[in-house]
This record gives sequence, C-alpha cells and structure tokens, in this order.
Amino acid sequence: MRLHSLYRVAFVLALPLLAASARADTIGIGTAAPFAVLGEAGVTNAGSTTLYGSVAGSTGTPSVTGLVASNVIAPGVLITTGVANSGVGTPFGDAAIAYGDAEALGAISEGTSSLGAGGITSLNPGVYSFTSATLNLNGTLMLNAGGSNNATWTFQVPSLLVINGGSTVEIVNAGAPGAFTGSITWVVGDAANFSGSPSSFLGTIISDGASPDTLTSGDTIQCGRVISLIDSVTLIDDTIAIPDCTAANTAGSPGTGDTVGYNGAFTTPTSGGSVSTPEPGTFVLLLAGLGGLLAFRKVRGAGPADCA
Repeated sequence: MRLHSLYRVAFVLALPLLAASARADTIGIGTAAPFAVLGEAGVTNAGSTTLYGSVAGSTGTPSVTGLVASNVIAPGVLITTGVANSGVGTPFGDAAIAYGDAEALGAISEGTSSLGAGGITSLNPGVYSFTSATLNLNGTLMLNAGGSNNATWTFQVPSLLVINGGSTVEIVNAGAPGAFTGSITWVVGDAANFSGSPSSFLGTIISDGASPDTLTSGDTIQCGRVISLIDSVTLIDDTIAIPDCTAANTAGSPGTGDTVGYNGAFTTPTSGGSVSTPEPGTFVLLLAGLGGLLAFRKVRGAGPADCA
C-alpha cells in the first residue's frame, strides 16, 4: 500500500510537467482550433487557395464561395452550412473568449512603433501593445525564442493590422529542430489587411471589427489561422496552415543575420495541426523522482533484521 501511495504522489507531481511539455497552440481557442479560416459574415476566395485546416462561415451567414473540397487538406473540412457564432463550446464563441483573454493580458507598450524595417525588427517572447490605430509590418520581423521551443508572443492591435507586400515573420533562436509548441497571437480591433506582393506570416489573427480580413495573392500564413468574429475573410491564391509549426522551426538553414535557430520559410506540412509528445527531459525528471521515492522507502523500511 505504501508503494502504491508513493506512485500516486509521484504521478500527481509529474502531471504539471507533462502538461507543460505537451501543450501546443496555447492561445486557448478551444473548438476553433481545427479551423484555418472562420468568417462570421462568410468566406470568399479566388484562385487555388490551399487550407491545412477547416473553413466555415457562421450559421447566420454560412456562405463560403470560391472554395471546393480539394482546396481543403484532410483532416480539414469545408463546411458550407456554417458553425455556431456564439456561446462557450462553439468555434466563434471560443475564439471570442480567446480574443478577450488576449486583450486582457498585461502588455509592454510599444507606443506608435511599427514592425519590421524602420521599426521594431526583433522581439523576445511576451505581450506587446501599440497605441497607433494602424500597426504596419514592413519587411522582416524576427521573433527571438531565446532557445525555447514553446515561446509565446501576443500582439494587441487597436484597429488595423497591415501586412505590407513582401513582409516576413520568422521564429529565430528556437530550441532543437522539431515541432514548435508555442504560439503567436494577433488580436486586432478591426481587421487585418495584406497588401502588395506575397508575404510569409506566422500566427493566429483574431479580428473583432466590422471590416473584412483580406489576403492578397500568394500570401502564406503558418502556425495559425484567420478568424473574423464579426465580418468576413477574403482569400486569393493563399496558403494557410493551422499550428503545425514544424516547418517554421526547421525549414532550411539559418536566415541572413541569424546566428542561432532556423528561419520561418514555409514548407508544406503533410497535414494540418500537430500532436506534441512530452520532451525527453520530462521523462528523466519523472524517473528520477520515482527512483528517489523508492530509495527513500527502502531506507525508511530498513529494520534490525535488515542490518544483520
């Protein structure tokens, strides 16, 4: 009985370690997680867009035009009847909760700064807010993971997020090559607009305004999705992959100027999403703990007969 009790104690102590190692997509969007695109007022597409994740409008505005089943890679699903747009446990309801949670986080204010060329070019993990109504991304933004594979970034954008042509978001200085289990979240007061030549973007965009989220021809979004809680989403020959972030962490060799880590170049994942397994270090800690408990039991259980 004592041994069983010790095992139970060790298991309970190990649970937080296992949970921390296994989590991915930590913005906590619940039932919205399988979706690459959600548009409350519908979704429109032109061209050969590829989605590694499901796509849907809402039950109130279920229209999804310009997409057929072959645009959506399994296990993603093209849903033409819409999904519930309010309430806990529904895709739009859970996304709205995630938006509110992200907005409520204490943040480092970057004032009127832009991102990329002419502004902030590198950011450590954290929560960042901005005071300008429009946040522009120009050129390359490097997200420095500090040697971690589960770093997180949250961006609080007052109104418009504008991703100008040819812009890139990269994860650099990540941990060992493999699945990236952290998250990148952009909560946008109105809408996100891509413009000009194709951009390579990372992270989940959740917008909460009465303007559509619009992508331009050839844009790529990886490690995330596009969700408009109020309006629609417009796609044109784009690629969106829900959080299978392996490619973002291991694609190619280090980018220009990167001394450690891997660039954010896109390579096509075999499927949307990923399931992370506990890191080897977690098991080492667990085994060490069990060994220590067993040794402690033997010492405590030793009596005169054992020492004869």
